[in-house]
Amino acid sequence: MHEDGEGDDDEAEDDAPSADGAAKKKKKKKKKGGKGGSGGPVAGQLKPATGVPSKKAPARGVKGFTDSYIRYGQTEPPTIPVAKLFAEGNYPEGEIQPHPGDFNTFRITSEEKRAAERLEADLYDKVRMASEVHRQVRRYAQSFIEPGIKLIDMCERLENKNRELMEEKGLERGVGFPTGCSLNHVAAHYTPNCGDETVLGYGDVMKVDFGCQIEGRIIDCAWTVAFDPTYDELLEAAREATDTGIRTAGIDVRLCDVGEAIQETMESYEVTINGTTYPVKSIRNLNGHSVGPYEIHAGKSVPIVKGGDATKMEEGEFFAIETFGSTGRAFVQEDMECSHYMKAFDAPHVPLRMASAKRLLSHIDKTFKTLAFCRRWLERPDGGSGFIHGQKGKQEKYLGALKNLCDVGIIVPYPPLVDVKGSYVAQYEHTILLRPTCKEVLSRGDDF
Repeated sequence: MHEDGEGDDDEAEDDAPSADGAAKKKKKKKKKGGKGGSGGPVAGQLKPATGVPSKKAPARGVKGFTDSYIRYGQTEPPTIPVAKLFAEGNYPEGEIQPHPGDFNTFRITSEEKRAAERLEADLYDKVRMASEVHRQVRRYAQSFIEPGIKLIDMCERLENKNRELMEEKGLERGVGFPTGCSLNHVAAHYTPNCGDETVLGYGDVMKVDFGCQIEGRIIDCAWTVAFDPTYDELLEAAREATDTGIRTAGIDVRLCDVGEAIQETMESYEVTINGTTYPVKSIRNLNGHSVGPYEIHAGKSVPIVKGGDATKMEEGEFFAIETFGSTGRAFVQEDMECSHYMKAFDAPHVPLRMASAKRLLSHIDKTFKTLAFCRRWLERPDGGSGFIHGQKGKQEKYLGALKNLCDVGIIVPYPPLVDVKGSYVAQYEHTILLRPTCKEVLSRGDDF
């Protein structure tokens, strides 16, 4: 969703160990295994698969093989929860980049900063697990997203796999927010409501945006699906702009500087559609955002155009760096039927007169807290969480109650955001962590 380094091993050294002691220490270290990057296998609890990844995605816009997770011992299609594939502390590390600026060069070798990272090892492990779930779920989704699929079927299949690989456990871990599958001029916040029969077409440009969360730590990541090579430059513009934003971001970097760099990259592209050439433009009223525990929009906005907030990014913060490139007017407004909702993080204490509104709010508090949800989830037999409700969570005749909660400001509706009809929008997004020594692109994969 969007908004309107490893430390050194510094154990105290003993006196010179005996030869046997040194051998034992070496053997123990080898058994423990090191943390791996996103480009290779990681020591885990299962033996690596003997097969070689070979399946290509039907759509354009991503690289590599959709079955790349088999190198970790995962099945094809994936069925093993990610927590069972890796030993604790050995989830794949994201892509590591330095913090930009001469004022940050000291960080990578600072023992003080390394020590600060060691204190956060448990948090890093959690968000890396959520990131690996995201990678495996999206690679799986990339294998079956093709023209002719119903969007509601696609979303449910993706979300069910997300719950399966995450081992959904209510608010402790599970799906971070509803799967966005916005088409063409629709930039964001569209997911099918029950009864929506929309089918993906060959000429569509679809933004797939979904999240994974562990203890409220949300991994927010998105890519664009297209089948017609006509749109390749549009997709490339958004992907490169997002990568520019990631490279530019860092501790003590001004948010406005990130936005200016993103716009410069995005608007260096153009795309020719049906004989007409369109400049690719950054949508000026969409932003990336900081991410906090159970708070997808944590207060700071990362613009994708020049100008704006000179607030600086800070050590320890999480950001969703996302860009939207459009062939239209590059300004979105709310339209269409609403599907996305979220309890306000600072929701007011309002007395509710409707008994149905009280019941629905109780269900939302138990199931989603301040995480985003959608109408489809309320209508599932499990009401959005099989762990919490079993198969007895379905909400009946809830629309009036939901409207009441929105009217009093407890629940915030997020209708689809659209550019002018006939235009096309592409999006790419990654979640990054500003570690004390470096910048970790948590959701980076071999696909984008």
